[in-house]
Amino acid sequence: MDMARQHAWIRAGQSKSRRPIAVPLNDTAMRVLLAQVGKHPERVFTFRGNPLQKAHNKAWTDALKRAGITDFRWHDLRHTWATWQRRAGTPTYELQRLGGWLTGVMVERYAHLAPDHLASAAAKIDGLLAGYDLATCK
Repeated sequence: MDMARQHAWIRAGQSKSRRPIAVPLNDTAMRVLLAQVGKHPERVFTFRGNPLQKAHNKAWTDALKRAGITDFRWHDLRHTWATWQRRAGTPTYELQRLGGWLTGVMVERYAHLAPDHLASAAAKIDGLLAGYDLATCK
C-alpha cells in the first residue's frame, strides 16, 4: 500500500490473472484506511487486535445472517463495485484496468446495467432528432 500516492497493490500471486494490479484509492477509501492507522503495526483491518487472515469467515457468515441476507458471496461485492462504476459512466477500458480484467468481455461479466440506465442512454440522442419531420412520426 502506498498511502502517499493513494494506491494499493494486489500482488501477482494474489490475482487470478497472475499479474499485479494497481488499485487507485478514492477519497472514501482513504478515509477508511486512515481511520485504521495505529490500530496494528502492519495490518489495516483487525478483530480484537488480531489481523484478519481472510474476509470470508464465520464472522462474515454470521453478519449476513443477522442482516437477513441470503444467497450472497464475498465475491458479489466485486460485481456491485463494477456495476456502480459502469452506472457512474466509467468506460469499459478504464473499468478493465481498475478491476484487473484481461479483456472487455470479462468486464461485461461483472458490470451490469439496469434497464432504466440503458433507457437514459438511449434518450441521449432525442435532442439530435428534435425538429426533424420523421416519416414514422406523422
